Amino acid sequence: MNMMESVLVFLEIVMINLLLSGDNAIVIAMAGRRLPPEQRRSAVWWGAAAAIVLRCVLTLGAIALLNIPFLRTVGAVLLLAIAYQLLMDHKEKSAHTQAANTLAGAVWTIVLADFVMSLDNVLAVAAVAKGDTALLIIGIIMSIPIIIWGTNFIMRLLDKLPGLLYLGGGLLGYTAVEMALGDPGWQPYRHLISADAERLIPLMAVSALLLVVLIVRKRNRQAG
Repeated sequence: MNMMESVLVFLEIVMINLLLSGDNAIVIAMAGRRLPPEQRRSAVWWGAAAAIVLRCVLTLGAIALLNIPFLRTVGAVLLLAIAYQLLMDHKEKSAHTQAANTLAGAVWTIVLADFVMSLDNVLAVAAVAKGDTALLIIGIIMSIPIIIWGTNFIMRLLDKLPGLLYLGGGLLGYTAVEMALGDPGWQPYRHLISADAERLIPLMAVSALLLVVLIVRKRNRQAG
């Protein structure tokens, strides 16, 4: 890889980290926003540390992971479940909310989401870096300030505009479906749907997720 190619790859990695590390920041902010102010900083740093450690571990096998059929689909299902849980925690007085009100409960949610999204991030960066270890390490290091700064900004924004929680949940759901659509296991069947339909699938999935959350929350309020 010559100098020019390395520069182009570096710029691609920057863009990937800006896009995908933003999802990590969103989930850390959503999981930590219920904590007391004195515990929020701990949740941010623990969540960011978890993301970085997981990326370091996953990077070791990133190239091999790229070709494992249906691995991304499993991660997408987990990420959808996390998005649903975080949306249901919004102003709900349930066992889920009690867990999210503790530092341990928030960190557990963050670690699980970080695992799924760090896998997606590492796979994307590994695909761009084409096995270049130095570029992979740069990609991991770059994600640290993005996650920490982004988390603090989003957490303050959610405090002022709690309705944006639905936007965050929708973004996580969209990321999950996009992740599943890129799974190599589905490639033999991609010809069965048109390009226009494929673009609509993530939007339809997010709409379905938000609709289910609204229906369940309405039933919970009526039952309570």
